Amino acid sequence: MTDPDIPPTGTPDAAPVKSMSNLTKRVLASIVMIAVASVCLALGGLAFWLLAVVVGLFMMAEWSDLLKVDAKQKRLAQFALSVPLAIMAPGLAAGPGFFALGLIAATFFFLTIISRRPEFGAGALYVGLPVFSLLAIRLHEDGLVLSLWAMALVWACDSGAFFVGRQFGGPKLAPSISPAKTWSGLIGGVTAATLLALVMRWAHGLPLHLVIATPVLAVLAQGGDLFESGLKRRAGVKDSGNVLPGHGGVMDRLDGIVPVAPIAALLIFLPDLF
Repeated sequence: MTDPDIPPTGTPDAAPVKSMSNLTKRVLASIVMIAVASVCLALGGLAFWLLAVVVGLFMMAEWSDLLKVDAKQKRLAQFALSVPLAIMAPGLAAGPGFFALGLIAATFFFLTIISRRPEFGAGALYVGLPVFSLLAIRLHEDGLVLSLWAMALVWACDSGAFFVGRQFGGPKLAPSISPAKTWSGLIGGVTAATLLALVMRWAHGLPLHLVIATPVLAVLAQGGDLFESGLKRRAGVKDSGNVLPGHGGVMDRLDGIVPVAPIAALLIFLPDLF
């Protein structure tokens, strides 16, 4: 006999329990991923490069899946991208320099030619450029602080947007692309990222021009999220993959870093040229 005070599983009253479970899984997965990334970032060198390579190859596979290419071309894309990724190994190869950039461009042209689909070849740029940028930033003399800033501002933006959006809701940011995103979430994400940058300036001397640029980069991070949401909607899938509990695929977690890392690298290295 069913207890009248306890709703049976599957009824609307039981839904919040499932929702809370998913949120817990998402938070725990985020903590683990941030911890792994932070350790590799602190170690730098080959540890950070190896993490970047693994992440890059997963992202290339997910890009291929979203474009619905066959398994043979997906493997070929991963093999082709592994060449510039290998060249970027610090201390073992040329590192993240102009040669690696040339190989990323060559991978784009190669994949475009063999598939006759420029959007497939663009995966090499989508994956290769942020990997290149983060590795280059890490090799800067203040690389630990600067690369932590470039990555953590995206983490802060994602977290701020998620929790503020859930709490306040309101008008949708881009309902035709991602119905769950709101303007309140965007404001919360930008605010969280900016506060992080201010703390890093106080604690670690983050350059002022990077603090000023942080709100713009936070908006770019949300733009990267929307771009990937558009790809998933076009492919007719909810997630880019299923390797990360509560998050879906690797692209689902790192879509904000894709546009942020190259711009952050330009902001860091361009002043050194003048």
